[in-house]
Amino acid sequence: MASAGVVAGILPLATPAMAQYPDRPLTIIVPWGAGGGTDATARIIGSLLEKELGQPVNVTNRTGGSGVVGHSAIAEAEADGYTLGIATVEIGMMHWQGLTNLTWEAYTPLALMNEDAAGVQVSADSEYENLEGLLEAIKSSPAGTFRASGTGQGGIWHLAIAGMLNDKGIDPALVSWVPSEGAAPGLQDLVAGGVGIVPCSLVEARSLIDAGRVKSLAVMSPDRSELFPDVPTLKEAAGSDWQIGAWRGIVGPKGLPEDVAAKLTEALKTVYDSEEYRGFMEKQGFGVRWAPAAEFGDFMDKSNKALGETMKAVGLAK
Repeated sequence: MASAGVVAGILPLATPAMAQYPDRPLTIIVPWGAGGGTDATARIIGSLLEKELGQPVNVTNRTGGSGVVGHSAIAEAEADGYTLGIATVEIGMMHWQGLTNLTWEAYTPLALMNEDAAGVQVSADSEYENLEGLLEAIKSSPAGTFRASGTGQGGIWHLAIAGMLNDKGIDPALVSWVPSEGAAPGLQDLVAGGVGIVPCSLVEARSLIDAGRVKSLAVMSPDRSELFPDVPTLKEAAGSDWQIGAWRGIVGPKGLPEDVAAKLTEALKTVYDSEEYRGFMEKQGFGVRWAPAAEFGDFMDKSNKALGETMKAVGLAK
């Protein structure tokens, strides 16, 4: 029979040491379907994050409820750093629409990785060569003269044009919104003459702009697009400070341990700075934008407030 001293000596060996994070695979939840832009962004981030963390990173799609299902799954996960998610601009929209009580405050912000600002696209043969001319025409024409499309009712691009008009003191109701399943069908409707404006991102309009079938009059961002440097900002084109875009960032559930969050943000910065990430995003035509944890939180807070104000102004908030 072993003596008490021997037992005491071997007990520490029987107790596993605290493993250093991460010591097992991670999961990134995507609130949108496989094959889309958010899914593609999450998968390139996940594959590069594996190299930085030394553990597999699995990407899983949790769709439904206009983004509510996936965003809820991220917020409700255990705050241990093994379940993360890619949050999108809709987290600042869904609660205003009455779809959920979730806001950005339900998460631990880790890093903003992407933003694609809205643009103001018209057909190449449109009589409007600049945004000021288009806005004047909207203001002086009967309601419904101008029609716009590019997403569903109350979606991000609907808010883009509504916010722009509201900021310029123009009643957003003057432009009729034609719901669509996204920017692609909206742009096809624009080319076919069914609508006159599509306020989607320049990235989504890229192929038709390059083909000379669509032109962009302005981009709703503080800086011009690297993709189309000749397109003026909204500030330059119309003196408006309104800014909006679709964005994607990595978050964890609220309450993530500080050391874990710091390690993840550091790893995500390395991913963001990598040639692989930049090259992939450029090839896809996606914009890149970096904001670390605290700055990303401030960014989401401001986005949430701006979206709420706009949705209330145009009657889309409940």
